[in-house]
Amino acid sequence: MLLGHMGGPFWARRDAGAWTVPKGEYGPGESAWEAARREFREELGTAPPDGTAVPLGEVRQRNGKTVAVWAVEADLDPAAVVPGTFPLEWPPRSGRVQEFPELDRVAWFGLDRAREVIVEAQAAFLDRLAEHSP
Repeated sequence: MLLGHMGGPFWARRDAGAWTVPKGEYGPGESAWEAARREFREELGTAPPDGTAVPLGEVRQRNGKTVAVWAVEADLDPAAVVPGTFPLEWPPRSGRVQEFPELDRVAWFGLDRAREVIVEAQAAFLDRLAEHSP
């Protein structure tokens, strides 16, 4: 499974629970599938793969966000990723705004290793993906 390590200073020294599926929010008039493909491009800087999409459903994360995921078989080179960025005042209350990558690295994981590092609520996607694997 392709996962991204969350960027920014809060996640810099964390591994367990700091890896996520590429994701983002969507607004009115945009389907979850369209948003997933758009966010993939924005977060990874590369086109989302074509292929048969396997819906893995939704989970609600601890922060209240609902995440919908699809799996598409692909061969993406993590070195080709050019992540998008976000502004953050850092250090806090310094008045200095810096740009940080949304994902500071991307890697392929087997399901067992992915379980060790993925955001807790997203582990349900690994179970669902395993049900679809040969």
